[in-house]
Amino acid sequence: MIITLKSLTLYTAFFLTGLSAGLFYAWTVYVIPGTQRVSDTTYLESMQAINRAILNPAFYLVFMGPVIALGWSTFQHYANDLPFWLLLIATLLYVLGTFGVTIFGNVPLNDQLELLELSQLNPLKAKEFRLSYEQQWNRLHLYRTIAAVASFGAALVATLAK
Repeated sequence: MIITLKSLTLYTAFFLTGLSAGLFYAWTVYVIPGTQRVSDTTYLESMQAINRAILNPAFYLVFMGPVIALGWSTFQHYANDLPFWLLLIATLLYVLGTFGVTIFGNVPLNDQLELLELSQLNPLKAKEFRLSYEQQWNRLHLYRTIAAVASFGAALVATLAK
């Protein structure tokens, strides 16, 4: 088997998209159920801490890498019918459904949470903010998770169809 730049890009896109889908899926099935069991203040403190901690090079690679790798791989496979269309679908799902939802949905919610002075909130205000934030954030997270997993599936089939 000869590894070409084209195949390396495809495998990289597949790998990074899988890592991203896995991250979002794991958050959905492990973290969200866990955070639903804690108090309002603990939830808000935890989400603030997580939002700060996740902004690191490893996350950026796994979150932004598929945008670049899928896009480049789609371009490289332009003349190859089935892999091209599958990669185009994977790219659109990821860019719009995962990256776009995160940037235009989850991040603004995280920014609102970051501005919150938790020590100055009474229990009723903490409960109100949590209810609003958590419902919106989890709904958007579900959308981006579905998009990431579907993108991964399309990238998998494209890789197998190559």
